[in-house]
Amino acid sequence: MKFSHDWIERNPWLLIALVVLVISVGGAVEILPLFFQKSTTEPVAGLKPYSALRLTGRDIYIREGCYNCHSQMVRPFRAETERYGHYSVAGEFVYDRPFQWGSKRTGPDLARVGGRYSDEWHRTHLNNPRDVVPESNMPNYPWLAKTKLDPQGVIPKMRALQRLGHPYSDAEIAAGPEELKDKTEEDALIAYLQGLGTLIKSRN
Repeated sequence: MKFSHDWIERNPWLLIALVVLVISVGGAVEILPLFFQKSTTEPVAGLKPYSALRLTGRDIYIREGCYNCHSQMVRPFRAETERYGHYSVAGEFVYDRPFQWGSKRTGPDLARVGGRYSDEWHRTHLNNPRDVVPESNMPNYPWLAKTKLDPQGVIPKMRALQRLGHPYSDAEIAAGPEELKDKTEEDALIAYLQGLGTLIKSRN
């Protein structure tokens, strides 16, 4: 049987297999080298894995779906850097699993929000966003201030990340519950937000 383009198109399963093969090879050629480039695998100077409180806050950020309206990636365009600050670099996200880049901006990008507002501003904003931004359509999150954290719950998270290569020491993991003691979900989320983008910002 003649192996021709027409013959491939008349055999849908063969066509699907060949398309998957081409996409797989093309994707591997583009993606795999990134795992071996220092600029994408080494953290920026001063970057450390999330503390127990910030790690818990990040989980709350993901649980509440904040990424659906807020990206965390400043693109290297003048309009973005003038509004948000220094463009994002891969080394900032080495300890993010998964990273929160995104492209949806119902609300502003949060990549450089750390230190921009006070903790009290964030508390007011989370309880009722319209108290500080009248035109905001963000929902209220009053339960975060009332929900206490589970201190022991952070240990298995930190252990799992340690096995994946995050440089947590056993002492840091053991001290994790104490950092969460008597803290609320609101405290954790604010701690996470207040650390976003601060390393690059402080270097400029």
